[in-house]
Amino acid sequence: MVELPTVPPHVWQDRGVRAALAGWDFGQVSRLIRQLVPLRQEDVAALTGLSQSYLSMLECGERRLTDIARVVQFLTGLGTPADLVRLPLPDGGARLERTPSGSVQIARVTGAAEQNGDLDPELPWTADRMLAALSKAIDVGAGAGSPVGGGVNGVALTAFVHHWGAEEAEPLRRAATGARISAGLCDHLQGTIDELRVMDAGSGSGAVADLARAHLSLVNQVLRMSTYDEEIGRRLAAIAADTATQTGWFAFDAGRHEAAQEYMLAGLRAARQSGDERLGAGALSYLAIHGYSTGHPRDAVVAAQAGRAKVKGLDAPALEAMLLTRQSRGHARLGEQTAAIRALEEAGELCSRGRGQDEPHWLYWMNEGEIHGQTATAQLDLGDPARAVASFDLAVRTLNPGDQRTRGLLLSRAAQAYAKAGDLDAACEQGHKAADLAETVQSARLRDHLRDLAGVLRPAPRRGSGYGHGGVRTLTERIAAVAAS
Repeated sequence: MVELPTVPPHVWQDRGVRAALAGWDFGQVSRLIRQLVPLRQEDVAALTGLSQSYLSMLECGERRLTDIARVVQFLTGLGTPADLVRLPLPDGGARLERTPSGSVQIARVTGAAEQNGDLDPELPWTADRMLAALSKAIDVGAGAGSPVGGGVNGVALTAFVHHWGAEEAEPLRRAATGARISAGLCDHLQGTIDELRVMDAGSGSGAVADLARAHLSLVNQVLRMSTYDEEIGRRLAAIAADTATQTGWFAFDAGRHEAAQEYMLAGLRAARQSGDERLGAGALSYLAIHGYSTGHPRDAVVAAQAGRAKVKGLDAPALEAMLLTRQSRGHARLGEQTAAIRALEEAGELCSRGRGQDEPHWLYWMNEGEIHGQTATAQLDLGDPARAVASFDLAVRTLNPGDQRTRGLLLSRAAQAYAKAGDLDAACEQGHKAADLAETVQSARLRDHLRDLAGVLRPAPRRGSGYGHGGVRTLTERIAAVAAS
């Protein structure tokens, strides 16, 4: 074991330190101890398990340490005498140790909060909290755990977004008794989620959701129980981030919105540990979709903007364009027409540049058709069905051929646009095409879109003679049958 620095006994006799402890001013405690020993912030971080960035904010007064478990951890790590505080500190002032392989084993002493599921984003984003978040998401996805109460929205979601961008990732390596992980195994683990992603686009989430959850459980077990160096550790975290985010997307498509958000937030934590900003941006893009789809469009704007800020320095115009389309949907749901149109125009300009050198491999589906589809949906949300009809037509014609679920979604939305524009013949034609796909694609979201279409059709004004009342009745009856299947 590598011995960490210690706080000598005379420090605890200092009046300033005692006053800071009495006032629970732990930022001042940290600052005074560093001056008196002296110690670096990195030393105090190693002793307490807090990240250096969190300590910096604590000492500056930008953060306050209020969680009891974390207070005990902080004081125990420093070796604070039990008679100086009104808290049950362990006998002997138990302190942390670091192995030659890195800081992962810090949690063997200070991991109680992580093991108890304390996943407050205000607390340091440690590797153990990443693992706890992945485990919790897997349990919730299997129906064996409770999701976050009512979902994470508003200020709570903003906190996650902020800390994803601000927290430092600790070195991710582990010296355990398990087998040493090779780059070849990482290739296979990544290949599995890549294949599931392609299957989902063609067949829907119903075909892959359980497989993805099982795969995420395997990746989580590999992270917990295996031996690996920092390079492989980062790669495993990246695979976990990608898998958790995609599993969240599959859960979302299946209509399990709270479980979906658990997966996505766990993916965000894993992305932070991987050090790959693109994976974090990907998780935020799905959180944005979750936001504007569940009645929280401002969350969509916040998440997408945060992702864009982090990837600005990369040569990844397609990635930024994708985030802009998510942002525009949030603006449109909020009725912010100018902002929505501006975001879509910028997305189109970026997409026209082609793919950059830093584009993530999982963004293969981003193309002109996606821009048209998001533009059309935003126009529909903004109350302009006539323009939406033209954009939906462009989207369907330029869509990736294998993406059958998205085709069904676009056709169902196009049918709504035609109905709102008063053309029932075209609405029914597009609606039947969408229903054809819903009979083969396992997607709760597509069925929800068809139910929305049925709701729009019933009171719609009539134009044309091809379907008339009978056409609408036939389609709505068919939608009811498909939705019930």
